Amino acid sequence: MMLVEQTPIQDLVLPLAQLKQYLRLASGFADAADQDGLLLRHLRAAMAQIEARTGKILIRRDFNWTVTHWRDPVRQILPVTPVSAILHVTRITADGRETAANADHWYLLQDSQRPGLVAKAGLLPRIPPHGAIRIGLRAGFAPDWADLPADLAEASLMLAAHHYDSRHDFSVGGYAVIPAAVLALVAPHRPLRLGARR
Repeated sequence: MMLVEQTPIQDLVLPLAQLKQYLRLASGFADAADQDGLLLRHLRAAMAQIEARTGKILIRRDFNWTVTHWRDPVRQILPVTPVSAILHVTRITADGRETAANADHWYLLQDSQRPGLVAKAGLLPRIPPHGAIRIGLRAGFAPDWADLPADLAEASLMLAAHHYDSRHDFSVGGYAVIPAAVLALVAPHRPLRLGARR
């Protein structure tokens, strides 16, 4: 199963000015235009880490998710949340031919923890032998930074600032280290693990 981002976040959506302000307050950051690219990279890296840790997409964008088998032929749990729309369900044969699955046969079950593609009646579309199904989905809390949950926005800024401040200190483990304050902010958004695997 593979999730691929289709609509990358534009630089203008990212809170570059807020990160600069945060760095000035936290560590005496010297504002310089030639730092913008570096700061944006740290922001993107921080957001990616938080999304991976929580399973929740911050800025709304489109993804393709390809599956080769259903874990449940009636309800397939989606890999991220919050999901606002299923854009398409496409059957792909072993030789690469693609056909759209009938949208009358499935619907999006919106759920803050376990959104799913659910069969309206019977089973989800059959996956071709040695083929796959590609699900287009739109996921994310909001199209703009200002509308994100405050704790996740703050965690992203804190983690980006941490990466910037420790970019030359390889003893801290680089991007592998997430400060405790960031972990505390994202903890309420971690996926719930109850019962059997998804």
